[in-house]
Amino acid sequence: MDKLESMRAFTQVVEAGGFAAAARRMDLSRSAVNKLVMNLEEHLQTQLLHRTTRKVSPTDAGRAYYDRCLTILADLEEAELSLTRLQQEPRGSLRINAPMTFGTLHLAPLVVEFMAQYPEVQVELVLNDRRIDPIEEGFDITVRIADKPPGSGLIAHTLAPCPLVLCASPAYLQRRGTPVHPDDLKHHACLHYGHRSQDTSWTLVGDEAHTVAIHGPLCCNNGEVLRAAAIADLGIVMLPDFIVEADLKEGRLHPILADYPPPAINIYALYPVNRHLSAKVTRLVEFLAAKI
Repeated sequence: MDKLESMRAFTQVVEAGGFAAAARRMDLSRSAVNKLVMNLEEHLQTQLLHRTTRKVSPTDAGRAYYDRCLTILADLEEAELSLTRLQQEPRGSLRINAPMTFGTLHLAPLVVEFMAQYPEVQVELVLNDRRIDPIEEGFDITVRIADKPPGSGLIAHTLAPCPLVLCASPAYLQRRGTPVHPDDLKHHACLHYGHRSQDTSWTLVGDEAHTVAIHGPLCCNNGEVLRAAAIADLGIVMLPDFIVEADLKEGRLHPILADYPPPAINIYALYPVNRHLSAKVTRLVEFLAAKI
């Protein structure tokens, strides 16, 4: 038995004064409405209505039950409306994780703009360069820059492509020479993103893919540190263009091996499957995709 539908039918019969009028209100047949009320009476083991050929009216028990039904149905309607508003208008807390440099340079201003547009959203923005498990650590959205999105449990929305640039300072290139082929990197100081324990090789793509083992004086899991080291003439660096764009324009760094670009990577917004209907998550992902 659909108890809520039976309660609705019962209240409509009381208010309309009969089954036929209630059936018209509910867009059901008279027999369907009658069956709903009879099922309710059988379930409650109580007669709720006096039925005559001319009139239907509630019993004393039916009148008391009718008053409670009104309260229950009104509360249910209010709960449904509240949920609908929650789904339509972003509100509540939003935990976001992103890489440090991208978060500082690009994401943070956009988050502030988003919050100004949706003032009922409260944001916790966590910036770091370590790999995190978004589900385990309770993030609603994680921004990640990678060649491909991670595996199961997360929905990945591509926000924008993120070209990588191989570059070095003019002084370094003057001192050590400019590479003309990926194999030349074996004889250069290469500033590596990551940790010593990770694979220290770079892949570049021309007519074919070239994977070259690299070595150098510095590895770090922060792009800004590597950028500063490259500007200080310590070696060649491979970084996203958003980190070194201004340096390339102003001559602090020079691009190299332009005919052998690194494989493409993307900026992704990742969020757990159970967040995909949340208005605050959906709106933020749409907002970031449009802005970035």
